[in-house]
Amino acid sequence: MTNEAGAAMFDADVARHLDYLKVERRLAARTLALYGEAFIRLQRFAAAASLPLRGAQVHHIRRWAAQLHAGGLAPRSIAIALSAWRGLYRWLGRDGLVAANPVEGVRAPRAPKPLPKALSVDHAVALVEHRGEGGDPALAARDACIAELLYGCGLRVGELLGLDAMAGAGAAGWIDAPDASAHVLGKGSKRRSVPVGGPALKALEAWLAVRGGIARPGEAALFVSRRGTRLTPSQVRSRLKAQAVAAGVPAHVHPHMLRHSFASHVLQSSGDLRAVQELLGHANITTTQVYTKLDFGHLSKVYDAAHPRAKKRG
Repeated sequence: MTNEAGAAMFDADVARHLDYLKVERRLAARTLALYGEAFIRLQRFAAAASLPLRGAQVHHIRRWAAQLHAGGLAPRSIAIALSAWRGLYRWLGRDGLVAANPVEGVRAPRAPKPLPKALSVDHAVALVEHRGEGGDPALAARDACIAELLYGCGLRVGELLGLDAMAGAGAAGWIDAPDASAHVLGKGSKRRSVPVGGPALKALEAWLAVRGGIARPGEAALFVSRRGTRLTPSQVRSRLKAQAVAAGVPAHVHPHMLRHSFASHVLQSSGDLRAVQELLGHANITTTQVYTKLDFGHLSKVYDAAHPRAKKRG
């Protein structure tokens, strides 16, 4: 947009600034294009207000950003526009062409946090019940146990990998099979205990039966790599992704998705938000309340499928 045809679209100050960004700052073509779009918007707002660009004040910028938001522009795009405008007025200020930068302190609206993605119950069960064919049966037993604990207990991957094979003074976490409970070290070095279901205990028993053939002597970790040392988060993510593909799960599965699935499914069945908070180890219940939105999505689908007047909605 800085050639002759494009320059005609811009105010003289903007055209010179774009040339500066291209030649001296060497911004990428895509960034220049986005900034060009932002400056066109700025010029339109200023023209509608019968205002020269150099005369814009903070209240003008705030109003124009609000108009972009009301017009449906995404928060990320508004942030890019404000960044472009801020740079323009900073550049003008260096030459003494404006007394102050009217964009300083103006921020884009916050982008809504995306809801955590959870698997359906059918897909979650298909994943944890999948047993790979061929390969190393010991590693298959390990991976099955990992999936069962992530989904069955809602553990973070760090909590899972912090588990030791046996309880001890130096253990970050362990599983008490007779008590059907897992004791983990969560965020902020806070300990919590969560129940372990029957399928997970069965998978744990199968893994412990073969773990000794892989783990190095003296290795405390419950879950070890084929080299016999404690697994890393990246190794777990890779194995879980492969397991999901083999199980036919149509989603990019990662450890935290199983934690989200655990929380969503428990809440859907029980409706007990406080219990889900305790199980997840959230210090603040507002962190857990995101799952009420997931739960509402589930209820909405049930309503749409079952209620005779549902088709009238929207």
